[in-house]
Amino acid sequence: MTDPRLQAARDWIASLGMPVEALEPASEDASFRRYLRLTLPDGETRILMDAPPDKEPLGPYLDVVERLAAIGVHVPEVLASNAQEGFLLLEDLGRTAYLDALSEETVERLYGDALGALAAIQSLADTEGLPPYDAGRLEAEMALFPDWLLERHLGLDLSTFRPLFDDIRPLLVASALEQPRVFVHRDYHSRNLMVPPSHNPGILDFQDAVAGPVTYDLVSLLRDCYIAWPEERVRDWALGYLELAEQTGILREKAVDEATFLRWFDWMGVQRHLKAAGIFARLWHRDGKPGYLADIPRTLDYVVGVCSRYPELAPLGRFVESEVLPRLAEAEARRA
Repeated sequence: MTDPRLQAARDWIASLGMPVEALEPASEDASFRRYLRLTLPDGETRILMDAPPDKEPLGPYLDVVERLAAIGVHVPEVLASNAQEGFLLLEDLGRTAYLDALSEETVERLYGDALGALAAIQSLADTEGLPPYDAGRLEAEMALFPDWLLERHLGLDLSTFRPLFDDIRPLLVASALEQPRVFVHRDYHSRNLMVPPSHNPGILDFQDAVAGPVTYDLVSLLRDCYIAWPEERVRDWALGYLELAEQTGILREKAVDEATFLRWFDWMGVQRHLKAAGIFARLWHRDGKPGYLADIPRTLDYVVGVCSRYPELAPLGRFVESEVLPRLAEAEARRA
């Protein structure tokens, strides 16, 4: 089959006078974007972003990459752009994602770097003009869970779930909205953080940034949908970040005690993990991408664990544990 966009990308690269020895997929993306790695005659590499303008306009990416580059965190340098056709030529941050590099031996160093970069982003990055992570956006994201995972993927009757969900959703939204507003990457996790030769981490996939809750990116990193760590360790890291946030002035306008910060962190995670589980199901049913289905049980295990610690959220945790996780296992067994 022909690939008109690939040919258009090749033509654009040729117009830059850049001889290409090889062109290969660089990574899988959960959106309509794709990334290709160009190998040049001298062995150096570049990344081509292909973002169809009608589906993934480049404006937000170019806006956010400029904001982040301005504060000194490591984002890909934009080497050339063709916004009209939807192509960017970018610095290659390497082939090693955090997900591939994390281990007991490396996690403290890698997470230390990632938390330091996050503190720089939250204390220095400009949020003016970013979309607000408001109640409407938070509600719409959580709706992906019943709509795509429960109903579409598992075929559940939602009549018993809806009243429970209607009680808990406002609590999660209120918790998110009472937090200090900062620059939020929205996907600050092990698949979007790279281990480059220097200036770790390399940060990718930031174009959906918003102004929102201080714990959102923290929980994305520490309760990652793709890798899990012991709960006691996660809470220690979270409290370590609270101290860092106080030192760097992120919380200068709103002092917070440890218990409140951990509740914010926990409840933000429930909102995010409900959203992520729904997105993973949607990627399969709408976009034909089954690779994320295997990450749903881990994602929902976080929901069960957190909800068990808060009486207000306990009914949601029991529902997920008794009704959702067993049916997920059955669905995966049938699919296999």
